[in-house]
Amino acid sequence: MRSKIRSCFNESDEEFSDWKWQYRNRITTVEELEKLIPLSNSEKKDIKKALEVFPMAISPYYASLIDPEDPECPIRLQAVPQSVELQTSSWELEDPLCEDQDSPSEESCITHRYPDRVLFLISNRCGMYCRHCTRKRRVGNREYDYSEKAIREGIEYVRTRPEVRDVLLSGGDALLVSDERLDWLLGELFSIPHVEIVRLGTRAPVTLPQRITPELCEILGKYPSVWLNTHFNHPKEITTEAKKAMDMLSRTGIPLGNQSVLLRGVNDCPTVIKNLCHELLRIRTKPYYLYQCDLSFGLEHFRTSVARGIEIIEMLRGHTSGLAVPTFVVDAPGGGGKIPVGPNYLISNSDTGVTLRNYEGVICFYPEPAEYSGKCQQNCSICDKHPGLKSDTGLAKLYDEENEIISLEPENLERKQRF
Repeated sequence: MRSKIRSCFNESDEEFSDWKWQYRNRITTVEELEKLIPLSNSEKKDIKKALEVFPMAISPYYASLIDPEDPECPIRLQAVPQSVELQTSSWELEDPLCEDQDSPSEESCITHRYPDRVLFLISNRCGMYCRHCTRKRRVGNREYDYSEKAIREGIEYVRTRPEVRDVLLSGGDALLVSDERLDWLLGELFSIPHVEIVRLGTRAPVTLPQRITPELCEILGKYPSVWLNTHFNHPKEITTEAKKAMDMLSRTGIPLGNQSVLLRGVNDCPTVIKNLCHELLRIRTKPYYLYQCDLSFGLEHFRTSVARGIEIIEMLRGHTSGLAVPTFVVDAPGGGGKIPVGPNYLISNSDTGVTLRNYEGVICFYPEPAEYSGKCQQNCSICDKHPGLKSDTGLAKLYDEENEIISLEPENLERKQRF
């Protein structure tokens, strides 16, 4: 397929290795696509219909990974539109995670959901439009980087909120902005005393690995506490080029993590996920999250049951090293955030101990200590010096000894409105 791609574009090795060339020459039409993979007339018709809802953009590099003889190729399923994308369900939403609702304004590039961290969108451009994209409302219709005015307003938002210690740069793709802009933005964020880490969310190492250049790595290496999470979904995506990109990043000293999405027909198999996680560790990348597919429009055909995700984790835990086991999460609709779900290893508990099972089905009893109150020492001043450890948000209220709250109730509880 690689040779076919090159013959179609008639490019040199130097051009193919240039990320800007890759970006400019993304495959965006049915006519370009059918030069690479066989398409029936009905498939071409279906793709054109799907493109009316969400456009297509596939880097020549990523297209070269498609098996043209396999209509169920996991690379093809992630990149090539299908007619099933037009089938929507009543529970699908334009903004399923309510990111816009948790923003200061409609024009803001900030989403502030969790107490100590923010999502900072800096570009809506991508190396490829993934068919399972959760931000279709922002990505694809018009490509641009957020304006300097919007970025400065985002920086000011972070600057004026001392509780924010962690900033996640995303988009689109955080690495699709220029080196110069990324350098400036990182400098501004790390000049804020309470910003401890900056994370980059990017799929460039997967779909556009040529973007990882020595110049980019030099910029990222200048700053303290830069982390990077990428998005490999299948072992076929860990190619020679992808390995080189991740190696350059890791040698720069950047901690690397991976966030996969559980996708029907792509990776909803324990063996595929295990192989993926093992390959990730070989390129010094921690399998971080395995996401349940979101409820965005046109993704019903990608969704699996939550039970399938739990089963996959069951087949990983104990059967491979803990480093290779990601956390399976459901990003809750309505802005509830990431909720970890997984197999239950706690069978029962009492005042004297807990009954547990392991991955083999072995059941054991673990005794609790005879004397332990669980309360802080009265002469301990740690919490007083670090008030951020206490919280008046959510379930933390129940654990704070200074609170007299013993239950949490939703607003406008019906039974309390009866009289």
